[in-house]
Amino acid sequence: MSARDWVDNAVRLIEADAHRSADTHLLRYPLPSAWADRFDVSLYLKDETTHITGSLKHRLARSLFLYALCNGWIGPGTTVIEASSGSTAVSEAYFAAMLGLPFIAVMPSSTSAAKVALIESQGGRCHFVERSAQVYEEAERLARETGGHYLDQFTNAERATDWRGNNNIAESIFEQMARETHPVPDWIVVGAGTGGTSATIGRYLRYRRHRTALCVVDPENSAFFPAYEQGRLDVETGVSSRIEGIGRPRVEPSFMPGVVDRMMTVPDCGSVAAAHHVSAVLGRRVGPSTGTNVWGAFALLAEMMAAGRSGSVVTLLADSGDRYRDTYFDAEWLSSQGLDSSTSAAKLAEFESSGRWN
Repeated sequence: MSARDWVDNAVRLIEADAHRSADTHLLRYPLPSAWADRFDVSLYLKDETTHITGSLKHRLARSLFLYALCNGWIGPGTTVIEASSGSTAVSEAYFAAMLGLPFIAVMPSSTSAAKVALIESQGGRCHFVERSAQVYEEAERLARETGGHYLDQFTNAERATDWRGNNNIAESIFEQMARETHPVPDWIVVGAGTGGTSATIGRYLRYRRHRTALCVVDPENSAFFPAYEQGRLDVETGVSSRIEGIGRPRVEPSFMPGVVDRMMTVPDCGSVAAAHHVSAVLGRRVGPSTGTNVWGAFALLAEMMAAGRSGSVVTLLADSGDRYRDTYFDAEWLSSQGLDSSTSAAKLAEFESSGRWN
């Protein structure tokens, strides 16, 4: 088989995998029934856990592989490398195994054993560095030494995804909202890890001329919010986010502040409290980045209700909380990280009781 024939078949395999998968669900979040007589608002969660690798990053991994294949960067036998210790690496390992390619995830040595096991379960190999800031350079070095390809999610996320449509996450949301009471959301709320999802949604909203505004929520210690607020892209915090999957110590190349209508910071304890709160409401665990998303969505809903406005808000259920049973759902671990979410939990309870966000 020629190299071109191999690439043709690789693209076919990835496209066939996509066609075997149904779209992810859009869940209507059960707001308090007592609100029905006072408020005409609704909240929806785009449930990305239904992807075969269990997270929002399945979409990104598929796009990154197709982008690299069609650019001639991946061929038969290419070692594929990524700087990731989380869901992106899990999904990329899945696609590498599908194509019969070796995959290496570069990550800090502090990465949890559970995350390492997930990546290895998909056929990936984990390569460790001492400090999180070293992952980029080490991934590039490994690519040079192996003659492989560094997928570089932080640079390529925004350009690898077809933001005009082709069943991207934004197009899917609007198709699924079409028959709802408020089919055009007032807000879509997302976090930023690479910045790729917010770039895709923000561009799509402008391309389709929707009145929907995009709000990006950011955890503590992340560079995205101060960069947006100050109009700078050179912000560095030097500290890693405590909310897995979102927040970065530097502004990543895929973050597109020009398509973001609003940003807000979410306290880490708020993210944890909201993850626990939503898990209790839905009857299944959701991850901490989903908690960040919902915290932001609740704040926007409260603003709408205070102003007497009707409408809808959509956010993402990014991954399952089962991946975090030994961390964000473990009381001892939370205590060791100084994450006491009791005050934030009380704020959530007051919101669902009164509709106010104090």
